Amino acid sequence: MINYLKHTRIDKLRWDDCISRSVNRQVYAFSWYLDVVCPGWDALVEDDYSTVFPLTHKRKWTVRYLAQPFFTQQLGIFSLNVITESQVREFISAIPRSFRLVEIHLNSMNKYAGSDEETTLRINHELNLAPAYSEITGLYAQNTRRNIRKAHDWELNLSRTNGVDDLVGLFRENFGSREGKLKDSDYATLKRLLLYCIDHHLGYILGATTKAGALTAGAFFLFDQSRVYFLFAGSSPEARDNGAMFFLIDRFIAEQAGKGLVLDFEGGNDPNLGRFYKSFGAVEVPYPSLKINRLPKVVERGLYFMRKR
Repeated sequence: MINYLKHTRIDKLRWDDCISRSVNRQVYAFSWYLDVVCPGWDALVEDDYSTVFPLTHKRKWTVRYLAQPFFTQQLGIFSLNVITESQVREFISAIPRSFRLVEIHLNSMNKYAGSDEETTLRINHELNLAPAYSEITGLYAQNTRRNIRKAHDWELNLSRTNGVDDLVGLFRENFGSREGKLKDSDYATLKRLLLYCIDHHLGYILGATTKAGALTAGAFFLFDQSRVYFLFAGSSPEARDNGAMFFLIDRFIAEQAGKGLVLDFEGGNDPNLGRFYKSFGAVEVPYPSLKINRLPKVVERGLYFMRKR
């Protein structure tokens, strides 16, 4: 039986035990991660926490809806056993109707083709780091090799750092200011997430600096068991000329090659990003995105414009 649990009724010890032993473990589904990116999240739970589904909810006006939190690529159903498509359907049907709109991403092991619901496939990119470094670099594109040489010509330096403000600032001042998607509250959430990971020794920042000591590219890598996430990155305009991000990722691959990890690039729906990740030999891994709309048209339009603000 699938039970809907409000946040205060969730047994987080059992929850995290399920996520840690699930066949499709993802770091995003641990309670500590959800607590940062979506405080007060609810859940669907089956068979004494053998299968679980986080419900990341928001509210606009009087409308409660499910939305995918920023910095969280995939959620959906996690289970100790292989997940069937019929099971996915059962969980989706169990989402309380009080959530009038559902716009969430499931995970790559949640096979689902919707009927009345709108489902689309999104693309993630993953790179197997189990082989030796020399074998992995044999898959690099010529453009990637060329940019790595550029970085050496520019005499870039690479080091680990705990400079969360510097990394977030680098992103915000460049790509973030152009895109305009993240608000002040989202950047605050991001900083809390990165600091939590650093404080609990779950990941670190790699920064590439110029000869003058200026940060030109940086990335946060989050480790969870056999997977490492390219969780967040930022770069300066000069990085296009000096190959800093190519250099940074290549050095990370060199450090982690042969250790049995999978590098999860966390994206690739954007064609340009997809090409970038593939240039290191990454492969596509699809996952479904789900939309269920139970809103009257007038409310739907108002909610859309409110979310754009």
